[in-house]
Amino acid sequence: MTRLGRRFRTALAVFTASGALAGAALAGAAPASGAEDATRIAPGVTYTELDIPAAKGVAHAHILNVDLRNPHVRVDLLYPGKVASRAPVSQLADSRGAVAGVNGDFFNITETQHPGVEATGATVGPAIASGHGLKAAVPDGQRFGPALPPGTSTEDVFGVGFDRRARLDGVALDGSVRSADGIWPLGGFNQYALPVGSVGAFTGDWGGASRVRATCGTDTDRAAPCSDDTYEVTVRRGRVVSTADAPGSGTVARDTTVLVGREAGARELRKLSVGERVGVRHRLVAKSSRVPYRFAVGGYPMMTGGVPLPGLDDRTSAVRTAVGFSDHGRRMQLLALDGAPEFRAGLTIAEVTRAMRELGSEDAFSLDGGGSTTMVARRAGADAVSVLNHPSGGAERPVPNGIGVFAGP
Repeated sequence: MTRLGRRFRTALAVFTASGALAGAALAGAAPASGAEDATRIAPGVTYTELDIPAAKGVAHAHILNVDLRNPHVRVDLLYPGKVASRAPVSQLADSRGAVAGVNGDFFNITETQHPGVEATGATVGPAIASGHGLKAAVPDGQRFGPALPPGTSTEDVFGVGFDRRARLDGVALDGSVRSADGIWPLGGFNQYALPVGSVGAFTGDWGGASRVRATCGTDTDRAAPCSDDTYEVTVRRGRVVSTADAPGSGTVARDTTVLVGREAGARELRKLSVGERVGVRHRLVAKSSRVPYRFAVGGYPMMTGGVPLPGLDDRTSAVRTAVGFSDHGRRMQLLALDGAPEFRAGLTIAEVTRAMRELGSEDAFSLDGGGSTTMVARRAGADAVSVLNHPSGGAERPVPNGIGVFAGP
């Protein structure tokens, strides 16, 4: 594994004596972008490292600072080309020509509760790449990852709008299915779990993974049995071309949408017949901002306006990945903890939130951690990125998406 930059331990990483015991903020910390030993990755992109003493031991942090004011810098979603697919962050970055990146959202990593059902690898939250909506969020009770902080949901995202400013918001699905029998709302879009009683749409962005998982569990219990009342309808160029009593698998053609229904949704789909005209509409909409997202990734917020959210976990330490921003969304900070044995205790969510604040972030957002935590960057003149941290599993874990940093004309 190659490493970029050199390790340094400075006063940036020193807690006050009382703060160390209470998990308090870094003492005397300054934004890492101003650190003397910062390594320049590209114009507007720098990399630093620092140690963070915490309640359960020292954590080592890898930091990327990104100046979104630089016209030659942009941020976009890294993903393997399909929602239900995974690849290492280094591969995702190299395939897109990114100069740096980190892993992204939590995802459907296993299906031990549903023997025989394929884990899709798809993410929990919404995803938008280059202005194109890829998927919507699963119900809160169907997510993977630690418990959500109070007041947050699977629809929360971090992203960058077409105005080149980073922001936190929620992204909701606005969609419907129209037939001669009427119109009913779309409950899901390229997601591994559908709300009970709903209809979900799967497009070519989904990939070839089985759609059975979409009908398992409930809105409040991920481990609940798969539904025995399902139906699937394939719509091509606006007309029904086939139906089935159970969800299928295989890639979906560009001009095709597969509708999957469970319970009440299945009963609605059974009203459709082959040859019937059907219209399917779907889009992802930011809940608060009027500026559309050019890029968005799921996770959950930890801090807004410099104030940590109430109820953040302060007991469970782990290797973590986080993203934050400052200067009204014009500067972005990416943090990935090291998973080497001497640092593997990691940080609690409350501790990583305080660290992000001391690094200069005004708003911060938690991404997937543990074995998924990976940060990569490309040295000047190198043909490929290097992995900066030590993944806690000993090697990069394939992940469904990430945040990519791009530099160039």
